[in-house]
Amino acid sequence: MRNDPLLKITGIDKSFPGVKALSNACLSVYAGRAMALMGENGAGKSTLMKVLTGIYSKDKGTIAYLGREVNFKNPKQSQESGISIIHQELNLVGNLTIAENIFLGREFTKPWGAIDWARMYAEADKLLARLNVPHSSQQRCGELSIGEQQMVEIAKALSFESKVIIMDEPTDSLTDTETEALFKVIRELKAENRGIVYISHRIKEIFEICDDVTVLRDGQFIGEKTVAELNEDRLIEMMVGRKLEEQYPHIEQQVGEVRLEVDGLSGSGINDVSFQLHKGEILGVSGLMGAGRTELMKVIYGALPKTSGKVRLNNQEISIDCPQDGLKHGIVYISEDRKGDGLILGMSVKENMSLTALDHFAKLGRINHKAEQMVVTDFIDLFNVKTPSSDQSVGLLSGGNQQKVAIAKGLMTRPDVLILDEPTRGVDVGAKKEIYQLINKFKQEGLSIILVSSEMPEVLGMSDRILVMREGKISGEFSRTQATQEKLLAAAIGKQGE
Repeated sequence: MRNDPLLKITGIDKSFPGVKALSNACLSVYAGRAMALMGENGAGKSTLMKVLTGIYSKDKGTIAYLGREVNFKNPKQSQESGISIIHQELNLVGNLTIAENIFLGREFTKPWGAIDWARMYAEADKLLARLNVPHSSQQRCGELSIGEQQMVEIAKALSFESKVIIMDEPTDSLTDTETEALFKVIRELKAENRGIVYISHRIKEIFEICDDVTVLRDGQFIGEKTVAELNEDRLIEMMVGRKLEEQYPHIEQQVGEVRLEVDGLSGSGINDVSFQLHKGEILGVSGLMGAGRTELMKVIYGALPKTSGKVRLNNQEISIDCPQDGLKHGIVYISEDRKGDGLILGMSVKENMSLTALDHFAKLGRINHKAEQMVVTDFIDLFNVKTPSSDQSVGLLSGGNQQKVAIAKGLMTRPDVLILDEPTRGVDVGAKKEIYQLINKFKQEGLSIILVSSEMPEVLGMSDRILVMREGKISGEFSRTQATQEKLLAAAIGKQGE
């Protein structure tokens, strides 16, 4: 049963030059319950949270917190009032300790003003223990994995004893074990009558940990439901405004000749890997975290060194010692870390798209900017990239649109082989469908595609053939008709055939 909301946001409008980001957006957060805030990339979820916490000022509407209207001027005000936000983008200082990051700007001090290090480390250690983080709070944040850094961000939010905690894609970088630890904490917070706002593209998590759902679409409030009233199909329909009859739109077609052949390849994180990839084929690559999937792709592309083995492209052995060699031979790798490896966030959409393909627009040492603009415009239209213009900074686009730009950047070099590493990570269901349709289009045009994904339904739904990796080796290979989730998992953990 729900009581009056701790937080009630009503009729929020917010516009930026040329864009209306929010129109009549609403959200209620209840004590002891987790409210999922759902919507496609660009639906206005992050903008609404920034309005709430004082990063942006609203144009219209009201925010009521603990029964009274509030207008926070900055995040410090909202935090001191009891509203904390855990941002998707990590905000830690790498050369400071975990404890220093958690209590930055509000350190415990002794009566004469010196920092009380013993108390600060003790309080930080308690928070880490609560989250099952196996590190001392005296360890530097720069030495932690991305998932562990995310847990430190969560610990920081818990340290404020907030009444409302906003979690923006909190499990995006977490392992299954870390996710379970987070869910345990969320359940404890609900038992303490805290209110949670949970933003995630992982729909299964919503049904596991949330009590209520609010959906935004194109900046507008679509509806609020309890989780018990919904199933996955109905939730997706609310988010995208249409039924997704087929989540993974696989197309059947006859594959062509062998285009890429990997023979006994060994290198950083991989050992004696062999496989073939055909023209017009989508080859899925599955496996558990740390199995060597990304390392294999980076060795093929030249981003990691190989120690032995051969790579043949179109029946010709090729030597790839760096990514430039990979590009030269027509192999493109789209990284799972689009912000770290794939895009330059401060540059424009146009500059990012054409960066690796400038040779195609150069003549006598000069760039033909008119030709470059025409091709970029064609790709923006083809990929349905939602951007005010090609001059927009790519860092200002939603995650799904950034991913489209990253893929377009690779395709602009006109490759023979496209390697997609986690192409839909952090991308909403509508943008996923568009990316899948683009993958199918390029497959029909004869492009050879390797699809690396941690999501088994994605691999099973889109691939013509599937490889499974375990401990740096191929542990299983399945045709589309043979593959099942159970078989992939068995191969991934080394129990195939038992």
